[in-house]
Amino acid sequence: ALHEGHIISTQELAVLLQPVLTQNSKNLILIVQDMLSIDDFTYYSETSGNKYPFENEILQSSPSSLVLPAVDCKATRYLLGFLQESAHWKLTNITNLDVSQLEVNTSKPNLFVVQLPTIGFYFSQLRESVKLYKFLFIDKIIGKLMMGLQERGIHFSVIYTAMRPSRISRRTDAAWQLGRQLMATEEEDSLSNPVLNVTNGNYTCILFYASNFSLVANSSVLIDLTNITFIDQNVDISLSECSDTNSTLSLKYTNPVNGINSLEIRFVMTNMFYGGSARNWSTLESVEIIQDDNKSAKFHVSDISAPAEYSFHCQLVGTSNLYPARLIPFNDEVKKWDIFISRFQLQGFNIENNQFSYASDCTSFFTPAIWMGLVTSVILLWIVAYGIHMIMQLTTNSRFDDPKGPALSVPQTE
Repeated sequence: ALHEGHIISTQELAVLLQPVLTQNSKNLILIVQDMLSIDDFTYYSETSGNKYPFENEILQSSPSSLVLPAVDCKATRYLLGFLQESAHWKLTNITNLDVSQLEVNTSKPNLFVVQLPTIGFYFSQLRESVKLYKFLFIDKIIGKLMMGLQERGIHFSVIYTAMRPSRISRRTDAAWQLGRQLMATEEEDSLSNPVLNVTNGNYTCILFYASNFSLVANSSVLIDLTNITFIDQNVDISLSECSDTNSTLSLKYTNPVNGINSLEIRFVMTNMFYGGSARNWSTLESVEIIQDDNKSAKFHVSDISAPAEYSFHCQLVGTSNLYPARLIPFNDEVKKWDIFISRFQLQGFNIENNQFSYASDCTSFFTPAIWMGLVTSVILLWIVAYGIHMIMQLTTNSRFDDPKGPALSVPQTE
């Protein structure tokens, strides 16, 4: 029994999962998506004529189930490591949902890990109808996977979870605090990832962070690099270079998706002195994508610079024209790539105490909202000034007509 607002800790989750780990089934499937909350199952119900998105007969006919309303993000991040330590599992990452060709040795315990397609990128900005169809798509993926294993006569247990919540709820144990501060703090805790650092000898020379780091190849293949870059840190950074004037962050991935054997992403930075400001500035000069060691796509970068002592931060960085910091195509190979980075922060010089320095944000002081307010204020002031000027020009008559006397005649010259 769990009281309202309780969040399952890492220790509690280990205790609750013991029955799953000690039962007769030797096959465990861990299904992970980027964002999910218990409220999603109730919100997208059959009300208002919506089709219920979670309708797998296998899930509904499960002989036993454990539903946890809220689990600490740190617990889910280390769930895979905990499962591997709990038994001598044979770890298999399922990337092809057609499990008919999957080799399964039922004499030994097997742990299958399925990373579902991301739905969390700008999840809060999506319309509810779009979210519903995304959940319908994910439900079909889960159903196809389970049906394929069941047809092969493989008995299994399933853990379905996510790396972070899709809906931030208020903590009841701190309800007396200010709501704005509470929501900001909880969102920061739940959505934060570890920082990726590159060392040069005994000191850190590059720091990189993002809450979402995704690529789209050929406008159809989504490559979500968030977890393997920051949480699992299953990325090769050995080709990164650091110096006082030039730094390169090299992120190399092996088989990130089917059809791509290797993928390297390079962030090229420079540190130069500018006489106009009389100080050094660090600038992200270009972003390069190298596929299979021979196909190189290069982007120039706009407005990603900061004083050399600072880090750079921007809420949205990518290839879209709507982003504050945009990656500009340089060659023809970039046409097949789209880049999306949210809450981007990067520092390649003057790092102290292995932490980001003060961040120079990409948002300028005069935002579109400020410009709109200034223009509107100027127009209103002009109207008021014109009205006052016209009122001041009004004059009263100096002569008045006497109805008993002759008619008043005012010459044209007056």
